[in-house]
Order: sequence, then structure tokens, then C-alpha cells
Amino acid sequence: MAPNIENDTALLQALAALEVERKKIAAQKITDEVFTALCFIGLSVSYFLNHLLTGIAVFIVFMLILSIRYTFRNDKLTRYRERYKREALSAALKFIDPNLTFNPSGYIDAHEFEYSQLYDGPPDFYGSEDLVAGSAGKTAFYFAEAFAEYKKEYQDKDGRKRPRLYEIFKGIIFVADFNKNFNRVTVVKPKAGKSAVGAWLSKNVSFFADENLIRLENTEFDKTFVTYSSDQVEARYILTPAMMESILKLNHQSINTIRLSFTGSKMYIAFPLNRNYFEAPIFGSLLKPVTLYNDINVIKFMYDIVKELDLNTRIWGKE
Repeated sequence: MAPNIENDTALLQALAALEVERKKIAAQKITDEVFTALCFIGLSVSYFLNHLLTGIAVFIVFMLILSIRYTFRNDKLTRYRERYKREALSAALKFIDPNLTFNPSGYIDAHEFEYSQLYDGPPDFYGSEDLVAGSAGKTAFYFAEAFAEYKKEYQDKDGRKRPRLYEIFKGIIFVADFNKNFNRVTVVKPKAGKSAVGAWLSKNVSFFADENLIRLENTEFDKTFVTYSSDQVEARYILTPAMMESILKLNHQSINTIRLSFTGSKMYIAFPLNRNYFEAPIFGSLLKPVTLYNDINVIKFMYDIVKELDLNTRIWGKE
């Protein structure tokens, strides 16, 4: 459900001020693209009129001018995006919970990504940004956008080996306190994964051997996910019938199949996504704040996970 921001004067004023900046950046971007196209046309005309050297000289001068303009525009774009996150998105969090915080430069680091064991082995490239943190009832949580890639060589048509990057994960990593210190790691993975991820996993040694595979009583859960744990008793305490039903419901509400892990005293959930959230638009008007609604709805979806998975019901105490 979209937040109702129409009556928030301060937020609307912030969006109006940002809209002025957005229009300037969009106009300059269009102007620069048209100017670049005209430069190439001019270079082509110079070639046909046998004035190629003159055309190249003029082309270089204009490319230098465009380079300077691009640098200034890029600086403006960076400040505009930062202001959107700080002045609009952060302010809109109060519609969900006033205690939520949004930190554009915050992140989930690579060490924690590996520690979660959502994916086997360290990625070759990893990044994260836009950390949201807070609590819902008794349960503390945080989440951030993240991406992970691995590098693999391939042979081109000339027989030369070249590196190529493959996506392991792109989306949101959600972390919540589970109020129990786990003795082992339990991981719930999609039944079928992308071939690129499968190729990456094949070169990593996984602790999830066949003897760690767990068959659970929920038929739909076993059809959707494959579950591994080195402690079957603990895994079944975690994955109660109610928890499995809640995970299935959460998965049905998600764009792509999720994966989960339970390690330390935390629950990790990976939500694969096909786009970046929390980024200010360049060509879409902020006065029709569809982007802001979408961003807030994603945060609301993450906030509601605590309720969906009933994490405030304290079955255990931390040992």
C-alpha cells in the first residue's frame, strides 16, 4: 500500500526543490547528447568535403568541452541523488516507522555476505549501499542493496582467453535478530538456480554435502527449496510448520525465489531483484512521486518481514 504523502507539506516542498534540479540535469543531458551527435555528423561531412584535418581539430575541441560539461553535470547528478536520499527518502520513512534510519553510504560488508553462507565461497567482486536499519517490536533488523559477481575466463574466436563477469546476486540482503544462538548453519536455497551461479558454485567447496540435506514434511516447501544443515535437530526447530508456511508466503510475494540462512544468532534473506531501488529519477517527474512510492513500498515490505515470519514471538532465549 502506497504511503500517503499528499498532506506532508515539508516533503512536498523538498520534492519540488529537487524537481528543479532534476529538470536542469535532464535538459543538460539531452543537450549534450544532441551536441555529441552533431559533432559526429560534422566530422563525417568534413571527411566527404576533404576537410578531414579541420574536422578532426574542431571535433577534438568540442569533445574536450563536452568532457568538461560532463564532469560538472556528473557532480550535479551526484549531489541531486544524495539530496533525494537525504531529504525525500529518509523523510518518507516516518510513514512506516519514525525509528527507521536510512544511510546511503551504509552497507553490508563482504565479510558478512560470506559469513551468511547464502552463497558458497567468496565472490570476486562485491558491493553494497543504501543501508536501512531499525526494529519492529522486539526484533532488530537491517537490510541493504548488494551485488556479487565472479570472474571466469572464456576463449574468444581467436583462441585467446579473456575474463568475463557473471552475476551471482543482485538485490537486497535482509538481516534480522532471531533471538537464538545457533550451534550450526542452516541454509534454505531455491530448488533451481541460474546456470551462471551453478558454474561459480562448482569451483567452490561447499559444506553443504548430500549428508547435510534435510527432507522436510511440507511438500510445497520441499518442491520450492532445498534445505541443508549440519544439525538436523536444530534445523527442524527453526523450520517449524508455521515458519515454513510463512517463508512460502513471503516467497510468493517476492519477485524472484528467495534464499535464507540461519547462522550465529541471525536470519539472512537474499531477495534477487532486477533493478536498483533508492535512486532518484532523471527523466521522471518527482511531482508524480512514483519512484518514491516504489522505494517506500520496498522498505515497507522488508519491515513487514518481522511480522510475516512472526519473529517477535520469542520461542527461545539466547543462550
